[in-house]
Amino acid sequence: MVDGVDAGSLDKRPLFFCGIGGSGMLPLAQIAHGRGHGVAGSDRSRDQGRTPEKFAWLESRGFTLFPQDGSGIASPDQVLIASAAIEDSVPEVARARELGCERMSRAELLSALFNEADFSIAVGGTSGKSTVTGMIAWILHEGRHDPTVMNGAVMKNFAGADNPFASARVGSSGLFVSEVDESDGSIALYRPSIGVLLNVSLDHKSIEELRVLFGNYLKASGRAIVNTDSEEARFLAEKVRNRVTFGVHDRKADITVEPDSIDQSAFGIRAAVIDNRSREVFPLILPMPGLHNLSNALAAIAAADAAGIDVAKSAYALRSFEGLARRFDVVGTSPSGITVIDDFGHNPEKCAATLRTLKATPGRVIAFFQPHGYGPLKQMGAELARTFARELDEDDVTIMCDPVYFGGTVDRSVGTERIVELIGAAGGHAEHIPEREACGQRIAELAEPGDRVVVMGARDDTLSAFARGVLEQVS
Repeated sequence: MVDGVDAGSLDKRPLFFCGIGGSGMLPLAQIAHGRGHGVAGSDRSRDQGRTPEKFAWLESRGFTLFPQDGSGIASPDQVLIASAAIEDSVPEVARARELGCERMSRAELLSALFNEADFSIAVGGTSGKSTVTGMIAWILHEGRHDPTVMNGAVMKNFAGADNPFASARVGSSGLFVSEVDESDGSIALYRPSIGVLLNVSLDHKSIEELRVLFGNYLKASGRAIVNTDSEEARFLAEKVRNRVTFGVHDRKADITVEPDSIDQSAFGIRAAVIDNRSREVFPLILPMPGLHNLSNALAAIAAADAAGIDVAKSAYALRSFEGLARRFDVVGTSPSGITVIDDFGHNPEKCAATLRTLKATPGRVIAFFQPHGYGPLKQMGAELARTFARELDEDDVTIMCDPVYFGGTVDRSVGTERIVELIGAAGGHAEHIPEREACGQRIAELAEPGDRVVVMGARDDTLSAFARGVLEQVS
């Protein structure tokens, strides 16, 4: 097997995606398919019978699927698309090595397609990338542009019966919008016309590593869009000349808001957007709650402004932005008034944003959290514990199951019980229930009229089904 294929050598060659149903692989497979590549793939989830509707849809759209047994790798002309973390023992990897197939990581393929575009917008940062990517895509679409969009979550504005899994939009090859990932260092591969930096905080890497990665990312961008509410991002912005700044709290940012104009509700937020460069003011009515989403909207408006779209037009377009699946996604409310919310929160900053949004309106919170792996739990567990203890009140409850685990050789020495102990030591109320289904039963026992139940976690498509099940139980 040969690593490191460049974009020029791809030239419509057949691609095989190992883990094609994943949140990062599926949209990329859609874009590659739309660019004329033959696309096949396999997925452990399909073999295990999870989310069968997703794989049935893929097959109906012309994607050829195989069991994850190596049978889909049949020609040395195929390029294997696989995560760098995939073990050599996985049958597709072993078979590709036997045949001498070239191999690319997901990020290598995405960056190759992205960097070929005439104009590109990248969205980086620890939290908010998917939402801001979706917002920028919608602004461009409403402005009658035709962006190709790579996202990590389903964009409701672009989803429909023909594409219920619209985490990608296949448009012009000359205009590309994508979130870019720092967790594996692949953010270094991108050369965006506009590079957005939302925030810098602990997730998969240390702050020192993140400073280097995000600093180089801004330098590689033709123009930088930076959130100066984030202390670390503001520090990095000072080293970049061609920049536009935004911030909800930074009164000196290029794009900000009038603080007295902010009006929050359980379902949305309003504010007066100020362009400090022209001293113009524009109304923003965002159908998504939370100050973090107000910040996301400012990021999208600033990026669109750098791309030549008026602030007024961008603010107006966001009135009809429907949001993303699993981003504070209200599943429903029971007849007794218990609301269930499905959310992607999985690192300290994302969880804090979700919990603050919930606590901005009355009602007790029951927070269910499924850690998205043993490695991340070991890296950020202590900060996660502080987040839940700090953001929730004494009447609120946190319930955690064991981390999601699909196999492999990961170190499982640090588990959920440690995090629950830390929450208790910090004054919070938390319970560790190893099995997820038992957590659902416990939530149903605890939930009372007026409560908000939030289901949080990542890397597991079945969490949405679990959230729907919780709603049925509390109903």
